[in-house]
Amino acid sequence: MKSLLASTCLLLGTVAGSSLANAADCGDITIASMNWQSAEVISNLDKIILNEGYGCSAEITIGDTVPTITSMAEKGEPDIAPEAWIDLLPDVVKKGTEEGRIVQVGSPLPDGGVQGWWIPKYLADAHPDIKSIQDVMKHPELFPDPEDPSKGAIFNGPQGWGGTIVTAQLYKAYEFEKAGFTLVDTGSAAGLDGSIAKAYERKEGWAGYYWAPTALLGKYAMVKLSHGVPFDEAEWKRCNTVADCSDPKTNDWPVDRVVTLVAKSFSEKAGPEVMDYLSKRSWSNDTVNKLMAWMTDNQASGEDGAKHFLKENPDLWKTWVSPDAAAKVEAAL
Repeated sequence: MKSLLASTCLLLGTVAGSSLANAADCGDITIASMNWQSAEVISNLDKIILNEGYGCSAEITIGDTVPTITSMAEKGEPDIAPEAWIDLLPDVVKKGTEEGRIVQVGSPLPDGGVQGWWIPKYLADAHPDIKSIQDVMKHPELFPDPEDPSKGAIFNGPQGWGGTIVTAQLYKAYEFEKAGFTLVDTGSAAGLDGSIAKAYERKEGWAGYYWAPTALLGKYAMVKLSHGVPFDEAEWKRCNTVADCSDPKTNDWPVDRVVTLVAKSFSEKAGPEVMDYLSKRSWSNDTVNKLMAWMTDNQASGEDGAKHFLKENPDLWKTWVSPDAAAKVEAAL
């Protein structure tokens, strides 16, 4: 009996020691939460899984694209940026990678950040011939301007957005004014969202700028239009993204690369299981669109959204983690 008890204590001590060692290896972690919904929920998701599943001591720090990525590239802090849109700072990311301060670990959004022109799915279903920007130009009557129904309308975002500049330049490049359209300034993000919601409620035509992943596309099914031409990077930089360029050419809209950035120093101490999780953890734009729509409807925080996702999608997130970590996360929930 004493022998059995001693063996049991030794086994428990070994397991406990192993767990403590793993926790010590993982240690304290800082996770950057950017100031948009998808980044907020994924940072909280990482915090829960790393703390509960892998014995880390992770905390969230509030950041934004430019200061966070710059800090990681120059100082190796914070440890993780779960949703980094690296095409916004290509030179900074390149320098930080070459100098050995950051590494790219998989992509949380393999679909990429998708921007462009969209129409409601109900309209696309009713008019299967409308698949491209050029197809929209042929039917101004299907996309009436709210101020002048005799004309068509292309809805744009608010001033100050990069997507607003590009949409205005493409409007000129495709010669929409000659085709009987006006470019509608929606004034704000709320105004742009409201124009789509209003069209949906009335089942009216709508065409204009939007992006994914977003909560709105999780609520209202939209179809992205083809631009009808291949992407030309030189033209994109020369004129499509420059507000005062007078001679824009037609062009496609590139997909933004979204990766998980990890400080090199953290990647070396975190352990293979943690890095394996970060490399595998990803979801589709459709999945995160629907999650953000739930968050918006329920006024949920990033932590609420992460817990909701974990409870509703075990078949997905369990493929990211070890069986032992999965059991621990489930127990914590």
